[in-house]
Amino acid sequence: MDEVLVNGVRSTCIAPSDRGLQYGDGLFETMRVHDGTIPLWTRHWRRLADGCRRLGLEGVEEAVLREETHRLAAVVARGIVKLVITRGSGGRGYRPPLEARPTRIVAAHASPHHPASHWRQGVALRLCRIRLGRNPALAGMKHLNRLEQVLARHEWDDPAIAEALMQDDRGRVVCGTMTNLFTVTGGRLVTPPVDECGVAGVMRALLLEWTGAQVHALNLEDLAAAEELLLCNAVIGIWPVRAVERQEYPIGKITLGLMERLRQAGLSGEV
Repeated sequence: MDEVLVNGVRSTCIAPSDRGLQYGDGLFETMRVHDGTIPLWTRHWRRLADGCRRLGLEGVEEAVLREETHRLAAVVARGIVKLVITRGSGGRGYRPPLEARPTRIVAAHASPHHPASHWRQGVALRLCRIRLGRNPALAGMKHLNRLEQVLARHEWDDPAIAEALMQDDRGRVVCGTMTNLFTVTGGRLVTPPVDECGVAGVMRALLLEWTGAQVHALNLEDLAAAEELLLCNAVIGIWPVRAVERQEYPIGKITLGLMERLRQAGLSGEV
């Protein structure tokens, strides 16, 4: 971590009574920095603003967040800026305070290390044992309650497995632990809905706009029948999938075409 701002001031401390720490009462965005800028800032802000509206978080101003995140982006040049918004401090008890003052935490990080082969030869995946709970009130948001993902990521320690797919309680495949999923079936892109669980990723939204991909539920049989699989998020761009458990997949022309389009737009995380 290169630098941290808490409410606009260099610091690494927040109040023990902060509701983000106490209850996970808040939201976050993890943003890729390219040449000192945040290319997908507008999309990140829109998702954050929608999450604030849904959680009833008031007093979060785009101009302030833009200045602070871009200040750190200029420092890191190429890396990650993570933005966390909590409801702030408010004493004990679940009931939100009537006049809460949100806490802003902006942190700059070096880019995560991923082998170049993740983009060039594709990644191998496994299936998680832990399931995602369905809750439309929280679905799609990047809220601070990430224990499902923490426990899922704790399931493996094999460097040959780059990511794992998570299902809901009905066995429908929703996403990766840190990524969104697209399949290619019959030459068309398909991605699972995230209206009951999962995160509505900003890269997922971009690919939906670019391609007009279908949104419908996927089960393991749908994965087995897919012609191509790809994972995406704002940091990595796109990873082609070469295997899920024992089933192998080719890196096809649709995936390669989207990866090239991201490169040309300066949105690929490829090393």
